[in-house]
Amino acid sequence: MDNYAIADQFTLLSKLMDIHGDNGFRAKSYATAAYNIEQLPVQLTETARGEMAQLKGIGDSTARKIAEILDTGRMKVLDELIQKTPPGVVAMLQVKGLGPKKISTIWKEMGIESIGELLYACQENRLLLYKGFGAKTQQNVREAIEFLLRHQDRFLYAELEDFAEGLSARLTSQWPTHRSEPSGAFRRQCPEMDKLEFVTTIPLKELETAFRASDNDHFSPTGEHMLEWKGAEQVPVVFHFTPAASFGTTLFRTSASAEFLEAWSAGGRPMPVTETESEIFYGAGMITIPPCLRESAAVIGLAGSGDLPTLIVPEDIRGIIHTHSNWSDGSHTLEEMAAGCMAKGYEYLVISDHSRAAQYAGGLSIERIREQHAAIEALNRKLAPFRIFKSIECDILGDGALDYPDDVLESFDLVIASVHSNLKMSEEKSMSRLLRAIEHPCTTILGHPTGRLLLSRPGYPIDHLKIIEACAAHGVVIEINAHPRRLDLDWTWIPAAMEKGVMLSVDPDAHAVEGFEDVRYGVLAAQKGGLTREYNLSSLSLESFSDWLAQRRSRRG
Repeated sequence: MDNYAIADQFTLLSKLMDIHGDNGFRAKSYATAAYNIEQLPVQLTETARGEMAQLKGIGDSTARKIAEILDTGRMKVLDELIQKTPPGVVAMLQVKGLGPKKISTIWKEMGIESIGELLYACQENRLLLYKGFGAKTQQNVREAIEFLLRHQDRFLYAELEDFAEGLSARLTSQWPTHRSEPSGAFRRQCPEMDKLEFVTTIPLKELETAFRASDNDHFSPTGEHMLEWKGAEQVPVVFHFTPAASFGTTLFRTSASAEFLEAWSAGGRPMPVTETESEIFYGAGMITIPPCLRESAAVIGLAGSGDLPTLIVPEDIRGIIHTHSNWSDGSHTLEEMAAGCMAKGYEYLVISDHSRAAQYAGGLSIERIREQHAAIEALNRKLAPFRIFKSIECDILGDGALDYPDDVLESFDLVIASVHSNLKMSEEKSMSRLLRAIEHPCTTILGHPTGRLLLSRPGYPIDHLKIIEACAAHGVVIEINAHPRRLDLDWTWIPAAMEKGVMLSVDPDAHAVEGFEDVRYGVLAAQKGGLTREYNLSSLSLESFSDWLAQRRSRRG
């Protein structure tokens, strides 16, 4: 262990002490010790223990801790602090521009415990509500996190989409007589993945030669027909070479999950050498299964009997449900959100700002609800026939109660009930909390049911089937939150919800007009679960949506 590694432990100790608000003088002394250790002209591993305290800037206390590190590789006081600190908070120290004081605010005041949660908070303008975080700081933090995440081992579909499209365009432009198409998890529209895959007829040696233009490029041949490449963007890409005559076969083989391929082969179905995938399905006597559905064995049976669902598409979304304005933590005014909605051809907008418990997000007091409702009514008169519906993203409190009295909840057209606080729950706690909220007669939609953030936070544990059954019993819609870091409800539970007759709703959870674009990611995830527009609330026309709300209110009595 060299001096720099030893100094790193002292530096981390100093920063963690500052994050926890421990003795500032001691924290500064450890930071000074780290600096002095880095400046030493001799290696501590080569220095006699009795001589360490005499080295410039060391002293007895620091010498004892250095000896501890050299003997055990660790420092007890540092280990104790690490144990008291969520790993995601420690990881925030990697974010350029975030010092211990700001991290302390992020953790202790905002309740954020991971880098992914922090990025999500930046996207929702949460940082602006706290002292020391202006718009410029928030933007810098967001950019620093995005840079950091680009260099991790797994990626969101949304993070890779532009890169994949750019790479496809490059391949087509440079080799116009060859075929190249994305395959693998990306083609199956998986919400997250560890690499991109392409099937190509371009000879791999030719591809490698052309791509070596950048000094940052790295190649790893993995066989006669495969080449791994990583460019400056640090995204691993696997190229599968195939002759044109077998392009369809290779695309089929690389675009399906292992379970799907095993079931295909086990059923004695042919996999001929073909140029197109459609010939493979035709030869098996079935319609083509969309790549997004090629996950399970069950879909093969559906295709064989002609029972594949007509999947929802982005054009099926008729209205935008679940949005936030600058009345809480959104960026735009009510009218700006409505104008953005109208410009994209949507028929209605559901404004659902945060409820009063979400003080960190500017949650609405009862008085401000009345003011907002008056503003919405005025806009509806101005913008007709377009309509803004009055909603709230109402916090589900710790005991499962909703955040307002019933008379206030009755004043909304619909209520989206969501958990935002105390996320570290046992399944028993989370279930009692969610089930009570679902049973409330004013709950219209259960928002992001598990609270997960992909690649950042797993979400609290729930019994999905019991939640689905409860929503079926009480006529509650389950949200498919379309934000690419949420995509919650997970697509794997969509079939169970549809089977129980539960409506779902692809909603962007938009905090700005630009957030409407996230609807598309929700649709892509919903397609994997076989969602049809008939089971999607936001696919209802304005008239049908209004009727649906009226019927639900009448049933409530």
